[in-house]
Amino acid sequence: MKKQILIAVMAIFSVGAFAQVNDNAIGLRFGGGNFFGAEISYQKGLSNINRLEADLGLYSYSDGSGFNLAGIYQWVWNIDGGFNWYAGPGAEIGSWSYKSSVTDDGNSGFYLGIGGQVGVEYNFDEIPLMLSVDTRPMIGLANSYNSFNFGLALGVRYVF
Repeated sequence: MKKQILIAVMAIFSVGAFAQVNDNAIGLRFGGGNFFGAEISYQKGLSNINRLEADLGLYSYSDGSGFNLAGIYQWVWNIDGGFNWYAGPGAEIGSWSYKSSVTDDGNSGFYLGIGGQVGVEYNFDEIPLMLSVDTRPMIGLANSYNSFNFGLALGVRYVF
């Protein structure tokens, strides 16, 4: 049974043409990574078929602050023209600090998670812009205040 599952997964990842991966892209990923609001996102192409993505989310508000850093290794496949889909494994680390202004109760710590990312993107031919929609499901391993995080996001990146 395990062998059949492995063969099925390999077949899914080998279907379709591989995309032409951009050398670099930088921008924002809105709504991802423990729902921090926005993350600064950087992608570095490693070859024509894969890339690394690093995302840093920072937040601060009246009752707390924190950060989230995620790293993902991605394979990219072409659907049609500038339209691609991508998937790959990843990990994240972060911290939070919270103190209620009403009850004076507080909490702080760090967390570590593993998971992956899957999404679709469109690269415009006329302008150096990439738009993406993806999800980054992560499972908390250490000190996670949330054992599972879905991390749905919209990405807007400048391609160079």
